[in-house]
Parts: sequence; structure tokens; C-alpha cells
Amino acid sequence: MTRIAFIGAGSTIFMKNIVGDCLQVEALADATFALMDIDAARLAESEIVARKLIQATGTGARVETHLDRRPALDGADFVVVAFQIGGYKPCTVTDFEIPKAYGLRQTIGDTLGIGGIMRGLRTVPHLWALADDMAELCPDALMLQYVNPMAINTWALAERYPDVRQVGLCHSVQNTVQELAHDLDLPEAEITYRVAGVNHVAFLLELAHNGQSLYPALRDGYRAGRLPKPPLLMPRCPNHVRYEVMEHLGYFCTESSEHLAEYVPWFIKDGRADLIERFGIPLDEYPKRCEEQIAAWALQAAEFKGPVPIEVAKSHEFAADMMNAAVTGAPFKFYGNLPNRGQIPALPPGAAVETPCTIDAAGIRPETVDDLPPQLTALMRTQINVQELTVRALTDENPDHIYHAAMLDPHTAAELDLGQIRAMVDDLLAAHHDWLPDWARLRRAA
Repeated sequence: MTRIAFIGAGSTIFMKNIVGDCLQVEALADATFALMDIDAARLAESEIVARKLIQATGTGARVETHLDRRPALDGADFVVVAFQIGGYKPCTVTDFEIPKAYGLRQTIGDTLGIGGIMRGLRTVPHLWALADDMAELCPDALMLQYVNPMAINTWALAERYPDVRQVGLCHSVQNTVQELAHDLDLPEAEITYRVAGVNHVAFLLELAHNGQSLYPALRDGYRAGRLPKPPLLMPRCPNHVRYEVMEHLGYFCTESSEHLAEYVPWFIKDGRADLIERFGIPLDEYPKRCEEQIAAWALQAAEFKGPVPIEVAKSHEFAADMMNAAVTGAPFKFYGNLPNRGQIPALPPGAAVETPCTIDAAGIRPETVDDLPPQLTALMRTQINVQELTVRALTDENPDHIYHAAMLDPHTAAELDLGQIRAMVDDLLAAHHDWLPDWARLRRAA
């Protein structure tokens, strides 16, 4: 019987999607789901949801709950990871408020930039501890890692635990194709595409319908003002930034405009409210989204605990299809984040890259993408610089590289001088003292 450990199962909606997907797959329908979280109340809510899903599907699946990850991992075949170290409060709020005091505004702050750097410092040590337990308790298991900052995490895991099987997963590719189908009034299933890059800064190298490129329609629609349409998935976050980047670099990015705006130096600038208004950039979007999700969950939790049966619907996450492929041997193609072992020759070895991959019983095989356009390669290297310095800080336990990572971040460097960056990082390290490894804690002179 397949054992699926879910670390961070208090992320109840995400857990619901993954468990619900698994229960609809014959090879996984009788699996044991070992749910683990450090929040007992959220874990209990997730257990209720999981049991309702099993009841709704009529399968023979079992549920266990654990406050300690080790018994959840013991004998696992798959380990799904979805935790946020430090939570929305205090850590995410800190990641936004301190930079804002220096005049540095963010939108999401979980992938690159100063918010992504700080989240990486908090997160990677816990992923390493998890990988250490996996090496002992389930050495053949596959880690399906859904945690941001995805590229930093994937790279750092491979550096310290190269023998632990892991892949970073995201839904940005699926979301982008869905949005473009919406913009072009085309059936999503009829669109073909090929994507490569680094997580959240990957691009659609090919995008076609009935063998014809869709790029002319995207460019013509944008220049004529017909595109983008009001967004399908994030109504508050229009897609103007991605279309503008496509206009200048020639290709469409697979991460949302609110994310992309803070990865580059071109859109969020002090004193340029015209850019914020023109491109519809939602500053401080992630804190707003967190508050809304907290409120929505309070309502949903009461509903889930009630007598009404739970609805089971297929999500757009890759995890269940990947697990099915590994168990049955039937190949499944997906987009995954893995250390660069030559699959994108234009990017540095070891960096976490996102490419088409195939999984079956033999494991994961990434495809080689050797035609990355030079302008996209250059943009991706600006992201990899920050990722690499953050990873180096973690692996070498060198706090200087935290500052170097912030200094080389495109958006941060466009807004702040070196002295401001150093002072801001000092303040962030001091504020995050209890959430950081000992070597990264700020030590001020007495």
C-alpha cells in the first residue's frame, strides 16, 4: 500500500486538493495519508477534511495525523511538502514592513528580492532537517516540494542532500496557459506549448494552436489595447506587466504580473506612481491576500466541520498524476524544478531550472532545452545571482552573502544604495532573530 506523507498538512485547502486528486486515481485510492503539522488545531481540521474526502469517494484510504514529522515519514513512498516557516505573522509582515520603511515596495515577496532571501534563510534549514529524516526513514521516497522560494530551496537541497530524491513543483505554467486561453478565447486543451527557465521566470518558448504560433495574436491584441482581458484567476492583478515584458523581450513569462513586477528593475520605482497605475501593480498584494485567506478559511473550516458532504474535484496540481506514474509506470509529462545537470546548457550548472520532465517507475527525466534566447538567458542569470548567493550563505554559513544577495537583487539595487541595503538587511536579521539559524543571527557590537 502506498504511503503519502504530507508535511505542512495544516495548509488545509492545498492538502484537500492533493488528497482529493489522489483519491480519484485508482493506484492511489487505497493509500495511507500521513498528515503532519505543528499546529494541532489546523491538523485536526485537515483530518476532518481528509476523512470526508475518503467518505465521498468511497475508497479504502486511511488517514494518520502526527505532530512530529518522523513517524509520518517512516516508510513513506512520497513526501509532499507545503509549509511556511514563520507564517504570515510575524515573518511575512516583517519581510514587507521593514523594506517599506526604506522605500522598497514589494508585491509578493516570497521568491526573489529581499522577501525571498529572508524566506529562504528561514526555510532551507527545515528542508535540510526533513531531508535528513528522509534519508534515514524513507530513503527511496520522492519529495514533492511546493514551498517558496522554490529555486533557492531546490538548489540548497541538492547541495546538502544530493541523494534525496526531490523535485520542486509549481502551478504557474498551468495557470498561465489557462489565462492565455481566456485572453484569446481558445480552448485550453487545444493550446500546445513549451516552457523553460527558472521558477517564476520561465518563458513560453513555443505557444501554438493548430500548429500556428499564438504570439502574433498576443502582440497584435496588446498593441491594439484588446489584451490583456480582465484576469481570470486573480481579479485584482491585471496582466499588463507580462504583456509589456513580452513586447520588449519577445516571449511571455509563466509567472503572474504581480510576481514579475518585483523580479525586475523596470516597474516599481520610487516617485513613479504613473508606472504603478499604468501597469496595475498591486503593491503589498501578498499581505492583503493572506488576510483574505485567513478570513475565508474561518468560514470554510466551519463548513467543512458540518454535516454537508465535501465536494471532490480534480485540481490542476501535478502531484497525484506524478505519484500515479511512479507507482504504475505509465509516463506522465509535467514541468518540474531540478538542479541543472545540463538540461539548460545556457544556465549555470547546479542552478534550479524549470523544464519539461517525464516521470515513470524509473524516476524523473528532464528534457534538454538548448535554444534559450540570449535575452531570456541574461534575465534569468540576474535571478540566479541572487539565488546562488543565498544558497552560498546557507551552505557556507557565511552571513556576508546575505548582504551580497540583497545587493545583487535587481529590484532592490534599482531602489536603494549600498548603505541602505546593508542597514535594511541588519534590521531584517535582527527582527527575524528567533527564526534564523545561529550563524545568520545579527550580532551587534556591545
